[in-house]
Amino acid sequence: MPIAALFVLLWSTGFIGAKVGLPYAEPFTFLLVRFLIVTALLMILVIATRAPWPQSLRQVFHLGTTGVLIHATFLIGVFSCIYKGVPAGVTALIVGLQPLLTAAFAGPFLGEKVTPRQWVGLLLGLIGVALVVQNKLSLRADDLGGLAWGLVALLGITAGALYQKKHCSMMDLRTGAMIQYAAAASILFILAPIYETMKIDWSREFVFALFWLSIVLSVGAITLLYLLIRRGKASSVASLFYLVPPCTAIIAYFMFGETLELTAILGMALAVMGVAMVTWQD
Repeated sequence: MPIAALFVLLWSTGFIGAKVGLPYAEPFTFLLVRFLIVTALLMILVIATRAPWPQSLRQVFHLGTTGVLIHATFLIGVFSCIYKGVPAGVTALIVGLQPLLTAAFAGPFLGEKVTPRQWVGLLLGLIGVALVVQNKLSLRADDLGGLAWGLVALLGITAGALYQKKHCSMMDLRTGAMIQYAAAASILFILAPIYETMKIDWSREFVFALFWLSIVLSVGAITLLYLLIRRGKASSVASLFYLVPPCTAIIAYFMFGETLELTAILGMALAVMGVAMVTWQD
């Protein structure tokens, strides 16, 4: 489980990085720059290590589709949701539905069986997430439009994880990831000029957030996610996302002085218990 624990820790910092960087750039523009940086870094790695390329256009298509779903669609949804003013707690709760959706579709799409104990664990984890973020679930009328972006993020990460497991689980992590990020960048290359001014305030906060999200998240955390998907059931891997809001809350407590109430601590315990029930091997 060390890989799983490290993945949760790194993935949890993504919401923090978005919160730090979004005041200085619009979401599509922010993501376009991030994806271009990651694509360039991975290209250097591919050339330096002489990594193998996909053997067919079909494989390239599958990799590109996964990239559009996991990177472009999911992150466009999350960044736009936060940028539109939706509280991070609400965003986390919406995305927190992902393990339940993944479990529901893992059977028909992947032929995986979810046991009754795992269903109980998934529901318990969702309750835990709700308790962790319950003090941040305030919504204004202006936030309602941003909720649609949260749903986009939810559908993107769910579909992307299932598609990755079915079609791309054995990809080379270097060339495969590079193709995926290039595909995601191509989507943002079209959307950003149409819908945004593409102005960036290159402040120290933005540069740090961009560096952190590009290197630690887009390379480190995503690589760990793909390794977990390759080795385990999609529903079990998805359950790890229940641990992200609690971990994010702890990070925010130390970084921004946000409060940790007793209900949040109880929610963390329930989320951990739920994930344990889903991932426990008989």
